[in-house]
Amino acid sequence: MRNKKIVLKKFSNIKKRAIILLIIFGLISLLGDIIYEGARSITGPYLSVLGANAAIIGFVVGFAELFGYLLRLISGYLSDRTKSYWLFTILGYGLLISIPLLSLSSIWQIAAILIVLERIGKGLRSPARDTIASYAAKQVGTGVGFGFLELLDQTGATLGPIILGLFFISLGSGTRSLVDYQAAYRLFFIPFIILMILLFFAYSKVRHPHKLENNKKTKELDNNGKIFKNYMIFTFLTTFGFVNFAIIGYHLKYNSIFIDAIIPILYAFGMVVDALAGIFIGVLYDRMKKKSPNFNILLIIPIFTAISIILLFSFNIFAIILGTFFWGFVLGTHETIMKAIIADITKKEKRATSYGTFHILYGFSLFAGSSIAGFLYESSLLMLILVMVSFQIFSLVFFLKNFVQLKRK
Repeated sequence: MRNKKIVLKKFSNIKKRAIILLIIFGLISLLGDIIYEGARSITGPYLSVLGANAAIIGFVVGFAELFGYLLRLISGYLSDRTKSYWLFTILGYGLLISIPLLSLSSIWQIAAILIVLERIGKGLRSPARDTIASYAAKQVGTGVGFGFLELLDQTGATLGPIILGLFFISLGSGTRSLVDYQAAYRLFFIPFIILMILLFFAYSKVRHPHKLENNKKTKELDNNGKIFKNYMIFTFLTTFGFVNFAIIGYHLKYNSIFIDAIIPILYAFGMVVDALAGIFIGVLYDRMKKKSPNFNILLIIPIFTAISIILLFSFNIFAIILGTFFWGFVLGTHETIMKAIIADITKKEKRATSYGTFHILYGFSLFAGSSIAGFLYESSLLMLILVMVSFQIFSLVFFLKNFVQLKRK
């Protein structure tokens, strides 16, 4: 009886530490998104003020994004190999200092280097951070854990641009100067300092996060890697057909469906849906998983993505608003259960490598899909819709063939 009480007390302490870690990571995600999503909302105009043209801006932003995704595979592998999850997480978040340091740049070449450094930081930390989060999430439900993180993540993504927008409004009317932009970037020193304090506090409290996951309590579905490989194929197919909002925004402006001021508001609406959908779909996933261990909830992704494409590339205002809802819901699902499932099918010793593989494939499919979508839009809007919806049909068929009858071994 006494041994049973000791075990229960130990389990209670582990769960408490896991919850605390998730809350701190949620706050860190919120602050991180305030910094880099806020910065991304003015990156183009700022580089323009520094003298960069559209071609340079497109190359810098595209290269930074692609390099950041490529680095995730390497950082994920090294995180697993060295078990230095905290090291990669702290280094990665530490490179967020490059955003407030943009306030010191006066030529676009220096600003470009800092922008690339920020994406390098993202590449270094993402697999390790997701792995640490997965250990903690196992104690409360992987869906709930990643859903909570996505909720705060998107809250930060919404607040960042709003903070900068209000700051610029406070400066009065007129075109913003180099000094104004530099003052805006200096604002990010405050959330960066708070973020790093929280990060070191989390490290001091849970130095060995892998101990939060009890091997006896959790079993992975994938024993031979086949499920993970099929999951990556499904990820590529359905993500390839998920159109970037930049293409959607171009469609809305080019056809004068909305005035310029409404388009970012529509995007913000999608981000709000993303945040709320993340926690909703995460809770639903955990409940379904308890009754029957399968991934059938993923069927939402290709179905909702196909619906969003048809609605968003219409010329009807109400259809586009509804399409934005579906688009945001899909994005929230991407960021929660697609990550949560990796924690449920991989061994914790190789999880960072798995997250690195997922991130690089996800990033490549988004890049390739968006590039094809942009090319098709210039040729035929109907062809764009048909191709993107076809990829959702392919992913749906692939899923039905490989995952519907999946049972825990």
